[in-house]
This record gives sequence, C-alpha cells and structure tokens, in this order.
Amino acid sequence: MNNPETPAGPLDGKVALVTGAGKNIGRAIALGLAADGAAVVLNGRGDKGLIASVAAEIEDRGGKALAVLADISDEEAVKRLVAETAGAFGRLDIVVSNAGLRCQTPLVEMSFSEWREILSVALDGAFLLARHSIPEMIKRGGGRFIGISGVSHHTGTPDRVHVNASKAGLEGLIRGMAGELGPHSITANAIAPGVIDTARGVSAGAAPPGSAVSGIPLGRKGLPDEIAAAVCFLAGPGGAYVTGQTLHVNGGKVFGQ
Repeated sequence: MNNPETPAGPLDGKVALVTGAGKNIGRAIALGLAADGAAVVLNGRGDKGLIASVAAEIEDRGGKALAVLADISDEEAVKRLVAETAGAFGRLDIVVSNAGLRCQTPLVEMSFSEWREILSVALDGAFLLARHSIPEMIKRGGGRFIGISGVSHHTGTPDRVHVNASKAGLEGLIRGMAGELGPHSITANAIAPGVIDTARGVSAGAAPPGSAVSGIPLGRKGLPDEIAAAVCFLAGPGGAYVTGQTLHVNGGKVFGQ
C-alpha cells in the first residue's frame, strides 16, 4: 500500500474508523479496508492488546493503523476517538459502526439495565459516532457511514428482544441519515450478517434458536471476510450510488426487502 511499486488501492488516501475491531467481523473489516488502501483506526472498549495486534498486522503489511480504546456509549469518549482519528491522519472518510453486545435473556427475565446496556452500544453508540464523525466528513465533501446490523430483528429471534430492538433502531437511523446527508455526498448503509463462523464470547451464550445451518439456503455459515468484502464495496467507488439500504449478507437466511 505504501510501496510506490504497488498499484493504488480504491481507498488510497482515505481514513476509516472501525469499532469493535479486535476480533471476528470487526478485525476482518479493518484488515479489508487496509488492504484496499485506507488508513484504519481500530477501536475497542476494554482490551488494548486485541486492537493493537490487528493494528500491527496492518502495519506489517505496509499499511497505516492506530489503535484507540474508547467506550462508544460515552459521548466524551467518542469525541476523543474522532479527535484522535482526525489528529493522527488529518481526516475521516469512512466509519463502520460494528461494536455490539450479544446476550440471551427471556423478555420476562430481562432487567432494564441489561436492556439499556445492549442499546447503549449498538444504537446509542452508532448515533454518537454519527453525530461526531459526520462533521469531519462534511468538511471533506463526502463520506461513508456503515452500520453492522444482523438478521435477528428480521427473524424475531427469541430471547434477544434487546438485540432485535437495537438493530432495528440502527437500520432506522441509517435510513434517516441517508435522506438527510445525501446532499453532502455522504452515504449511509447497513449490512445484516447472518450466521457467521466466529468465536462467540462467553456473554453471548449458546447460539440462539433458529440459527442452524439447515435454515440457510446456501447451506453453510458465512465467513468474516465475506462481511468485510461487503463493507469494502460500500466504502469504495462501487458503492457511491448506494445509500439508505440494508445489504443482507446471510446466505439467504433472510431475503432483503
């Protein structure tokens, strides 16, 4: 990417911020954007080592990366995250709101604090990222905001009403942003992954009901790199005329509408 003999990538000169970038889908997205030429800021909430290791991978491949710890449900932390991004690389062109928490609790056993915790990251965090990153994009005459949603609210997954609500809200936020920010040449889209072959955290519990491979027309789990490829499309030149959409990348488990 930085070698003058290497052909320019489609995202050369761009700066991307990816939340939840330490592992699984977030890691794949960060690596994919870097491979396409973007400088990448990797965000995580609690484990600096995870995001630092991904940043090192990018740098070892000739790219530019910065690891920044910040809780995206905290507005002051988000302000600092955006400021550090702009300070390090001089701009911010692409934001991928990937961070989220996965818990499984029946509705009648769910505490309000658990409900709020889930929404605070996936929905409030996306709003705060948008609120404080969009002005940087407007300064540059355009940008891309991509939210990582999921199939859970499309299928009504049991024991995950808080996750369902957060992702439905995220997609509503995305559509509103698309209509409002189009005049600034800023696109806003969501990607809805299905059953992806990732390492589940302890808090996520067992895979939720209805997530069996047998329910997927393509008959297999997706790969993190396949989600990353969709992000790179929306972030790149090919996605310039796509906005306000939810791109279903789930093997046909849900057919986009």
